Amino acid sequence: MKRVQVLLSTLLALIILFGNSSALKQNYYAKTCPNLESIVRSAVQRKMSQSPVAAPATLRLFFHDCFVRGCDASLMIIYKNGDDEWFHPDDISLKPAGFDTVMQAKAAVDSDPRCTNKVSCSDILALAARDAVVLTGGPSWPVELGRYDAKITSRKRVFLPHPDYSFNVLTKMFSRFNLSMTDFIALSGGHTIGAASCKFFSNRLYPTTDVSMEQNFVNKLKGTCPMNFNSSAFTFLDTMTPQKFDNVYYKNLQQGKGLLASDTLLFTNPRSRKTINWFASNENAFFKAFTDAMTKLGRVGVKTAKDGEIRKDCRFPN
Repeated sequence: MKRVQVLLSTLLALIILFGNSSALKQNYYAKTCPNLESIVRSAVQRKMSQSPVAAPATLRLFFHDCFVRGCDASLMIIYKNGDDEWFHPDDISLKPAGFDTVMQAKAAVDSDPRCTNKVSCSDILALAARDAVVLTGGPSWPVELGRYDAKITSRKRVFLPHPDYSFNVLTKMFSRFNLSMTDFIALSGGHTIGAASCKFFSNRLYPTTDVSMEQNFVNKLKGTCPMNFNSSAFTFLDTMTPQKFDNVYYKNLQQGKGLLASDTLLFTNPRSRKTINWFASNENAFFKAFTDAMTKLGRVGVKTAKDGEIRKDCRFPN
């Protein structure tokens, strides 16, 4: 706990929490790249037809990017010496399909002469994350645009929520980005199309089983992740409708079928249980809360022309 408190203090001291979110607006590229949204959505759709994990990987990429240095695509920068965010243990599990989705969308955008080198990787990522939700049956929302890309990245700056963190620590982490407990619970609903490697929840199965988990669910998990599971083994966070963005994730929590310890906490903690029950019974309420939270998350750490750039290649600073 002391380590977590120190890390939280470090995070607060290092990161620019809100950035210049006033620079964002809808239809930012209306004149410079009028077909931007349709170009990005087509690219996301193509990638999803090629890879079943493209949608959740892209959504997760957006969260991991915004939660560290702000929504500036710093996570996409690659350094030869490995001192980049993707090389951090908390990020190394991010699927290449998410990065590929953004790269393909960037290439498609730049192929339009009106748009070439005018749209930031961070804005393309924000649009791609929204489209990943829409194309899996979830809600749509107007994405605020106008971000510039970071010029640097560093694995030392990565500090992300862990499945074994306490409820209080998790809510404090989100509150530092002006995200409420409801925002935290709604963003967790993105797990409805996500998956997790066995290593992230095997401690709930072995050597003893977490009693908060439903027994048939435990038996299924042990079949997928035996005690000596393969390092590539994984399972879906929502085992009922894993490729559909819906509110089943919350219904699973009510039934003791939360995969990660942090998922289960949302239902077992009396402070959040009411919201879980509300989202489980009212999908529209969840969709509204999720889109509001994604908009707020997208305002974190926004870069402008003064401290950012529009990268020609999302993998490298100009």
